[in-house]
Amino acid sequence: MSHPFPTALRRRDDGAIGIVWSDGAEGVATPRTLRDACPCASCREKRVEPAATAGASLLQVLKPEEIVPLSITGMSPVGQYAYKIAFSDGHDSGIYTLDYLRELTAGA
Repeated sequence: MSHPFPTALRRRDDGAIGIVWSDGAEGVATPRTLRDACPCASCREKRVEPAATAGASLLQVLKPEEIVPLSITGMSPVGQYAYKIAFSDGHDSGIYTLDYLRELTAGA
């Protein structure tokens, strides 16, 4: 059985990515969802690091995405199995397989 593949991919007015799959399913993912799920080695490593000690500092530093909303600045195919996604925060090393994109956009 062949795996579903995107037949349409578009940026929605709200900045999210909409995908129509070959089996008729449709999915949506926000830039934040995709960025937080980045599969690159650096991001995977950061997700498993223990969180900083709560209350260690009274000063909070604003993250860039809290000042300027995160957006997707580009998507390019990687062979016939994945997409490389570039984000407005400069991050672009994640390669999202079609199966992973399907998982991230399911139920939207």
